[in-house]
Amino acid sequence: MNRRSPALLLSAVLLIAPTLGAQEHAAGHDHAAMARDTGYAAMQERGRTAMGVDQYTSAHRFDDATDGGRIVLRRGAADTAGATVIRRHLATVAAEFARGNFAVPGFVHATAVPGTDVMTARRAAIRYEVRELPGGGEILIRTADPAAVAAIHRFLAFQRSEHRAPGAEL
Repeated sequence: MNRRSPALLLSAVLLIAPTLGAQEHAAGHDHAAMARDTGYAAMQERGRTAMGVDQYTSAHRFDDATDGGRIVLRRGAADTAGATVIRRHLATVAAEFARGNFAVPGFVHATAVPGTDVMTARRAAIRYEVRELPGGGEILIRTADPAAVAAIHRFLAFQRSEHRAPGAEL
């Protein structure tokens, strides 16, 4: 894992940190059962600590697209302070990913995250665009490089699985 300043690491986790609460309520997930899953709970706590917003009351998506994908992170519409924190974080994370720095996903998951090796190697071929959404924002991840697209899809699939987040093909 690359060594970065604690402030950078903490702000960068905002994007990758697990944030499922609003979606779990909608999907009928049992928060008490998930809290008993100590590995999941530890991942949620690392994300909450680094991000500054409660992971169980945020919504996170990891969607594949034919040219890459997107990461969406939102809070409730009434949480304007949380939305501001998210937007700042997404901008920081997009900049770090563009540099090939995927230390934050490694920190949150306590392991190397699939796809990040290729995303790092092919970083010049990948574009990251941050856009505001109600209650938060998204990072669009785009490339014309087929190997990079495959790596992005591995990265997003791992995130969906680990965070128990919904996702879709765009």
